[in-house]
Amino acid sequence: MSFETWREAFSAQALALGLAPSTLDAAFEGVSPLPRVLALDRRQAEYTRTFFDYLTAGVSPARITRGRELLQRHARLLADVGCRHGVPAELLVALWAMETDYGTQTGGFPVIAALATLAWDGRRRDFFTAELIEALRIVDSGQAAPADLTGSWAGAMGQPQFMPSTYRRYARDGDGDGRADIWHSVADALESAARYLSAAGWNPEQGWGSEVLLPPDFPLAQARLGLTKAIDEWDQLGVLGAAGEPLAGGETLGSIVLPAGAQGSAFLVLPNFQVIYAWNRSLYYALTVGYLSDRLRGAGPLIGRPPPGDQALPRARVIVMQQGLKALGFELGEPDGMIGVRTRDALQDYQQARGLPADAYPTAELIARIEQEAGQADQERAGRAVGP
Repeated sequence: MSFETWREAFSAQALALGLAPSTLDAAFEGVSPLPRVLALDRRQAEYTRTFFDYLTAGVSPARITRGRELLQRHARLLADVGCRHGVPAELLVALWAMETDYGTQTGGFPVIAALATLAWDGRRRDFFTAELIEALRIVDSGQAAPADLTGSWAGAMGQPQFMPSTYRRYARDGDGDGRADIWHSVADALESAARYLSAAGWNPEQGWGSEVLLPPDFPLAQARLGLTKAIDEWDQLGVLGAAGEPLAGGETLGSIVLPAGAQGSAFLVLPNFQVIYAWNRSLYYALTVGYLSDRLRGAGPLIGRPPPGDQALPRARVIVMQQGLKALGFELGEPDGMIGVRTRDALQDYQQARGLPADAYPTAELIARIEQEAGQADQERAGRAVGP
């Protein structure tokens, strides 16, 4: 479908939802697809780096130092925000760092053009179409002109990188000037971020999780974000804190995750982790935010280290793995070259079914095995179709 054909259909949809024709005319003036946006969509950092590469970039010494300085500079503001919403200062500052490097990298893409490009492209058409409608509603309501809406290649805006729908629901004035200016006002950005996290279910009585040590006989198939047990149950399975101490938490539910496989760091994540994950549905991102918040609070580095031979996989090889898993009956959605939670779950199911260590850690050797097995299955199906 050409961009012009898509835009005509989208405009009809937007008008039917009550948006003014003048809003559409102003918003789409001079808008055309942005090739750079499509290129960035294909290689998001959360999926094209190893976990430890991603973590190292996100939690650098310079970022820790700067974050601690900002905690002191904005101590009163952060305390006030924390009292209203129950969100710890270190977590807010860690999110601020991860999203825009403390407000210094808010993105220069025109949000409406970026969202239109992604809605037209079709990989996540429904999501980006809905966000484009929300961006147009911001313009339609007079909150901002189209030129004011700048942000990331994916349409995220301001210092907390809110999508338009998130802005409309959660952005609030934090400095008393009557505007929710998440682009230029630190107070507005932090107030809005805390309000979002509180509404998403942040529990001020708990942390996000922690690094843990697994016993040699730990059942790896139980290391899965979607599988929860009471902390007492993990304790009974021999899971220890990172320093070798017994776990504390009783009946609080948690999940074990292995972002770099069985030979990398293990984490016990609590319900608050899901709140961070809801902000950005990347396992790497949510773990890095939690870890950075700990470092800003004064905690030390991780105990775990990268597994031997740890390296990023080319996107083409990830697609081969996803296609192979799907051909073998392990459902993960459409192959896209990105190792998200659904792909990790499918890989772990495959490993468990084949009697392999089920740590959801893709290696070149494992992908080659999946590719070979899927090819053999295709040949067998073809042979049966031909018949004797």
